[in-house]
This record gives sequence, structure tokens and C-alpha cells, in this order.
Amino acid sequence: MSDETTYQNHAAITVSHLYKSFGDNTVLKDFSLSLTKGENLVVLGKSGSGKSVLIKCIIGLMRPESGSISVLGDEITTMGQSELDEMRVKVGFLFQSNALYDSMTVRENLEFPLRRHWSKTSREEVDRLVMEVLEHVGLADTVDMMPEELSGGMRKRIALARTLILKPKIILYDEPTTGLDPITGKGISQLMLNVQSKYETSSIIISHDMNCVKMTANRIVMLIEGRCYATGTYAELKASTDKKIKEFFD
Repeated sequence: MSDETTYQNHAAITVSHLYKSFGDNTVLKDFSLSLTKGENLVVLGKSGSGKSVLIKCIIGLMRPESGSISVLGDEITTMGQSELDEMRVKVGFLFQSNALYDSMTVRENLEFPLRRHWSKTSREEVDRLVMEVLEHVGLADTVDMMPEELSGGMRKRIALARTLILKPKIILYDEPTTGLDPITGKGISQLMLNVQSKYETSSIIISHDMNCVKMTANRIVMLIEGRCYATGTYAELKASTDKKIKEFFD
């Protein structure tokens, strides 16, 4: 299995010696990882192991007690709100719940981040960007539909399209296939690979779905007992004889 430090020279994200507690419960204990540019990195761990806490620390929604988080070369643990907002434009986040606005059409959902962050974008450019990302996720014909008219898999694709519209350099996926049937989940996993190839994104993927993990992961970090317990490819970790690793792959 690979040494985590070998990835840091070409990292999109570097997390070093992170500690995060809630009262007496220390969730992250000296946790470190590096996300290489252009890589899909899966963080694998049990429910309640700290995966979502890690993601929230990376985008500045939570502050760790100690440790360092570098995103595209900038230290985010000391950033103020305006600096964090600027950083988040470069980091797309695909929520587990999709977080689409039910009262808005697909077009309006996709326009929302453009209006918020690129206020001077012309109407023609907005229309072009909306259709570009919709075509990429295969749902150009849904542009005037409401979220309630879409299936679960379609809503996930629209949420990904909204993430892509600002052309982020990094995407954080929070349980991207949860609640989807196996065939739809496989389609979303393939779409994530297409996004990696077309947009040259670097991604951290939080997932319990081992089919998704196997399809999308260039590398896996095992988050066990608050630490980076092991790292390697799917095949390397699956071949491990360590009981704490084996239980994820059996």
C-alpha cells in the first residue's frame, strides 16, 4: 500500500495532522491525506467515523482544533468568510440530498450559482453554460422541468450539473449513489468518471457503495479510529489480510 506523503508534491488538497472533537468525542485524530491533481480519491469508513466532518472541515463549514488544510495551495483554516466564499467557487460540492430548490425549474437551479458568483455574466453566456452542463449529464430536455418531475437519478444528475456550471477544479461527492437502485448508481458512477476525464477535476468521494468505490476510485483512504489507517488502490486494499480493512471488502 502507498505512502501518503508521496502524493503531497502534486496535491490539490493536503490535510495534515487534523484534530476535530465534539465534547469528549474526538472524531479526527491526527488525520492526514493528500488529493493529487486529477485524482478520484475515495474516503472509506464506517458510519459516524468522521467522513462528513472531514468534508465540512475542508470547505470551512467546521473549524478543526488543530492541523492544516491546504486547498489549491491556500491554507483555509485561517481564512475569513470572504476568503472562504472565494475558495468555494473553485470547489464543487455534491450534497447527498442533492439540495435542489423545489420552487425553481432546472434552468433556475443551474442559473442560481452563476447569478451569485458571476453577476456580470451575460444572458447569452448563462444560457450557453446551462445547456452545456445539461447536455453533459444527458438531460438537456429537462431544462424547464421542476425537480418534483424528475426521478432520483435525474435529480442527482441535475445537482452534478449545477456543481459543474462554475467549472470547479475540485469536486467533493457526499454519498453520490445513496438511495439509488444499482443500475442508476452505476450510471452516476460512470458520469463521475466522465466528469473527471472531461473537466480534469480532482475529487474526494465519500461512499458506502462498494460498487461506486470500485468504479470511481483511483485510490482509497481508510478512515478508521479517526486516522488515515491505510491507503491504496481497490485491488491492493481488497487483498489485505488486515481484519479492519477486510470487513469493508468481504
